[in-house]
Amino acid sequence: MTQVREIILIDDGWKHMKQGIATLRRILADEPDVSFNSESYMALYTTIYNMCTQKAPHDYSEQLYDKYKEALDEYITTTVLPSMREKHGEFLLRELVLRWKNHKVMIKWLSRFFHYLDRYFISRRSLPSLKSVGWESFKTLVFDEFKATVTTVVIAMIDEDREGQIIDRALVKNVLDVYIELSQDPSGSDSGLKLYSQDFQDAFQQGTIDYYSKKAQTWIMEDTCPEYMLKAEESLQKEKERVGHYLHSSTEPILMEAAQGELLAKNIDRILNKENSGCKVLLRDEKDDDLSRMFRLFSRIKDGLPPVSQTFKEHVNEAGKSLLKQAIDAAASKKNDKKDVVSALELDYVRKILDLHDKYMAYVISCFQNHTLFHKALKEAFEVVCNKDVAGCTCAELFASYCDSILKKGGIEKLSDEAIEENLDKVVKILTYISDKDLFIEFHRKKLGRRLLFDKSGNDEQERSLLSKLKQYFGGQFTSKMEGMLTDMTVAKDNQSRYEKHIESNPKLHPSVDLSVQVLTTGFWPTYKSSDINLPSEMVKCVEVFKEFYQTVTKHRKMNWIFSLGNCQVVGKFDAKPIELIVTTYQGALLLLFNEAERLSFSEIVTQLNLSQDDTVRVLHSLSCAKYKILNKEPSGRTISPKDVFEFNQKFTDKMRRIKVPLPPSDEKKKIIDDVNKDRRFAIDASLVRIMKSRKIMTHQNLVAECVEQLSRMFKPDIKMIKRRIEDLITREYLERDKDAANSYRYLA
Repeated sequence: MTQVREIILIDDGWKHMKQGIATLRRILADEPDVSFNSESYMALYTTIYNMCTQKAPHDYSEQLYDKYKEALDEYITTTVLPSMREKHGEFLLRELVLRWKNHKVMIKWLSRFFHYLDRYFISRRSLPSLKSVGWESFKTLVFDEFKATVTTVVIAMIDEDREGQIIDRALVKNVLDVYIELSQDPSGSDSGLKLYSQDFQDAFQQGTIDYYSKKAQTWIMEDTCPEYMLKAEESLQKEKERVGHYLHSSTEPILMEAAQGELLAKNIDRILNKENSGCKVLLRDEKDDDLSRMFRLFSRIKDGLPPVSQTFKEHVNEAGKSLLKQAIDAAASKKNDKKDVVSALELDYVRKILDLHDKYMAYVISCFQNHTLFHKALKEAFEVVCNKDVAGCTCAELFASYCDSILKKGGIEKLSDEAIEENLDKVVKILTYISDKDLFIEFHRKKLGRRLLFDKSGNDEQERSLLSKLKQYFGGQFTSKMEGMLTDMTVAKDNQSRYEKHIESNPKLHPSVDLSVQVLTTGFWPTYKSSDINLPSEMVKCVEVFKEFYQTVTKHRKMNWIFSLGNCQVVGKFDAKPIELIVTTYQGALLLLFNEAERLSFSEIVTQLNLSQDDTVRVLHSLSCAKYKILNKEPSGRTISPKDVFEFNQKFTDKMRRIKVPLPPSDEKKKIIDDVNKDRRFAIDASLVRIMKSRKIMTHQNLVAECVEQLSRMFKPDIKMIKRRIEDLITREYLERDKDAANSYRYLA
């Protein structure tokens, strides 16, 4: 026979359960010798099981679900709340942690007793789980009553921690874990940290703002800029560590934003411009560590770096302008001295500019971690300084002269090969800041030509190295002609070797004078002044012999002789001793006239040489009024006039047996600038035509803007010049004014 299970009524069953709950409460109260054994546990579980599996109307699942919550609420109301209401401060926190721990134990045991209820009744009815009901009970009855007080106590303890006092960090962490656990869904689904965020984090954020607002005001008044930044950095580091000690990781960005906002963002101007210790003072005093700290701090906050980079830019600008003023003052004070002294001062200015750039580039790389804002600030500051004239010289000319001084033999700068390479790198970097790059290229090309033609270049490899650097930065159009010049010199040496072999193999052709000729390509080299000078017969024969030789090499090239660049060696037979004179071709030709005549007037010399009066004056001045008076002049004086008469100075002597008679340098600067302006007109014309050919119709403003943008890599075009070139193109019928649209142009195919 099947045994019939006895019906358990709700009152009887719950009476048994209340005894088990009472035992559980005694266990939580730490009473000795109280525990559940397996028999008592199974008896309680079986009671719930039987009451839930009885047939209606004796299925008490719903009533048991309600009584489960009543049991928890009754325990909290009679035991937990009275105990907590007696506690204050840290004792309240400890009581909260203890009661939450006990509450979780109670829920754990009750959930075991009521397990069958959780498995079937709750899941079928889609009701909150027993654990969820238990947590909600604690939250509603305990947490909601004490959360404001607990939050205040926790924030006060954290402020004590910030002040360096010792606090119970484990206690703070345990309390905040209560917030976090109550924020989460016990069922395991992700419900976020709403409770932690609303009831603690928001108040903690405001507390942090209040704390650091007061600290910032005190520190900014009492401390220097470096001291303030040191305290701020230490505080921010400790806040970050604080998150690891007892805060949830999600608090870190909110906490750091609050602290950084008060310590840095709201006081950025006061920190940077702090009297006697602000950013400019740190730059002036070269405080690398403090500048690095400043960058680290202000890079943390939004829009923190632009004010720092602006201050950096202003400081660099002031330092550059100070160097500029020193150079201008030094040049003005030396204006009556020799020209080469002024040149040395100008080159010294270039060296100082290079050193200044190195110094602040080091700051950008090390202190400011190569940040683009600071690269831009450095660039803009040097663009201002490097486009100012010094004593009438543009920076383009100065840097060309500096390159000349380190690349030519016997220059002012005497450097090792490594130092030369390093300096060339620095110069090319600075050139990126100069707007008139085409002017630098033209000055450099002129000086390169003189170095090559007069064998003054120290090293061909270094010349090519500089061209390679320029090509890399500015493009092949900048360097193609100069590369051709270097190639020409190599070819010229080969031609000279073949000419010498040709003379050796044909002794009858040998002129009485040794001749060295450099055949160059006109398109590569700067334009040089040429004159149809009447050469002495000795020189004429040399020229004719070389012409005949070169005709055998090529018949398709026309030779144009540039005698103004030539030089020669003549022997002056003076009374004291013969002296070898190293002179230019013009000087040599003039001196040889005195082999045929003892005295010659200015007009006779002009006629016989077929030279211009200006060139004749320069040559005669070098021979009769300068250091070496090879010729006597009547009347004597320091200037040459058309009425002067000259004769060979037989009494001239010098301690040297070989002397070089220099020719006064002609002012080539104006010609170079004129040539550059001419090239610029062509470049503007070409740019305007290119733009209009592709666009067909454009407004004046857009056309000018695009033209400036296209040409800015080479030079900064003058707006007035662009307007004049547009008018010229209209006159030449490349463009016309658009009849339908005002202030617009149309391209004419």
